[in-house]
Order: sequence, then structure tokens, then C-alpha cells
Amino acid sequence: MTTEAIGVEAGTAPARRVSRPRADALRNRERIVTAAREMFVEFGPQVPLDEIARRAGVGNATLYRNFPERNDLIHEVVLSVTSRTTDLADEAAAAVDDGTSDAFDALRRFTHGAADERIGALCPMIDGTFEVDQPELLAERQRLEAAVQGLVDRAHRSGRLRADVGVGDLLVAVSQLTRPLPGTACLNMDRFVHRHLQLFLDGLEAPARSVLPGSAATLEALRAP
Repeated sequence: MTTEAIGVEAGTAPARRVSRPRADALRNRERIVTAAREMFVEFGPQVPLDEIARRAGVGNATLYRNFPERNDLIHEVVLSVTSRTTDLADEAAAAVDDGTSDAFDALRRFTHGAADERIGALCPMIDGTFEVDQPELLAERQRLEAAVQGLVDRAHRSGRLRADVGVGDLLVAVSQLTRPLPGTACLNMDRFVHRHLQLFLDGLEAPARSVLPGSAATLEALRAP
């Protein structure tokens, strides 16, 4: 049989077939990341991986095949939460652009959505052994910062966000208000999070009711050691 007969030109290597993960393998991976995110929030980053596998409904071998090391799983959870939070900011900005929301209400909606993602729970996961400047994480963090900066800029231009507040003030507050107090059960604090976020957001609206000490927190200030 000639090469032409089997659809391959003479002198040309056959095209390599690119293997893609099966749909069930992708679903298993997503279940593991979701379960890990929940259990990291509830019990901290040192929760046994076997318990995460049990909650995800997969075998231990499936978990370790996807995430051989604990930091591999933490990396994926941090990336997932950051990406989902960025998507919330993009959705809020789109609502301003199409006229279905004003700029401050979009900022408010994003802030409450970010709280539901529990972005404050990322902080305890990122310890001294975790590389925060991995290219994939760095790119996603930059995308998040740009998206939130855009929301803050819109709210400033609308005149509804007080002028002495910066994007860093918002990110610090969301992070701190979604972390449990020492010695308290994390999930028991959930009932207070949105209440306290609303108190914080009310304080962001113009006209300002007081003079804030110090200067507005910028992204550069947050990155400084």
C-alpha cells in the first residue's frame, strides 16, 4: 500500500494525535479543587489530602495522580479562586458598560461576590514554602488587580466613591473581613461577613463623613515588603 493510499504524502510524517483529558477526568479534577477549597477554608491548609479525596468522591490515587504534592493542590485552589474573583469583577464592569448597574453598585456587587469566594482564606494557605510568583499565578493576580482597579476608577468617576480611598483599601478590607478571628470556627463567621462588608461599603460612599488617617492604599503599597 502506498503512502498516498493511506492519505500521507511521500516524505511527510503522519500528524501526531494530541491527546486530551477525558471529560470524566476533568470533572474529577474540578471536584477535587472544589472540595479542597471548601476544606482549606474550614480546617486550614494542612487538612489531610485523604479527607479531601473523600469529600470529592474520588479515590486517593485519583487525587495524587492530579496533584502529587500538597503545594500542587494549593496552587490550583489559589489559581481557581483568583480567576473566579476576577470573573466577578469583569461581570460587574460589564453591567456598568451596558447600563444595567451604576458604578458604585457594581463595586458593591463585586465585593460581596468576592467574599463568597473566600479570598481571605487564601492568606493562610500561602506559607513560606509556597511560591507566590509562579508565572501562572502572577498573571492571574495581575488580571484581578487590573479588573478591580477598573471598578474603583469607574466608581471614582461617578462621584459615588470617596476620593481618598484606593483599590488597595478595598482589597485589604475584603481579605481581612473574610478571614475568621483566631480561635473561632471559620464557618460560624459566615453569617457576619456580608453584614460587616455592607458597613464597610457604606463608609466608602461619598460624601465622606470623616478624614481618613494616612493615605489611600495602592497596589504598589500592597506589593511592598
